[in-house]
Amino acid sequence: MTTIRRSRPRAAWAALLRRLPRPGSDRGDVPGWVLVTLMTAGLVTALWVLAGDTLSEVFSNAIKSVHG
Repeated sequence: MTTIRRSRPRAAWAALLRRLPRPGSDRGDVPGWVLVTLMTAGLVTALWVLAGDTLSEVFSNAIKSVHG
């Protein structure tokens, strides 16, 4: 009976270890995230340059309508 009790935690531990990522297996996608970040910054800058005054006016009107 003691063998069964001891093997259960070992089996559970082994199953847990099999699910954990192995070192070096998780490389990630750094160039992809850098590209997404740069493209987002570019889009925000382009919108700001092209429509900054209009967006400021829309924001000001929205705030004025909330305050009365």
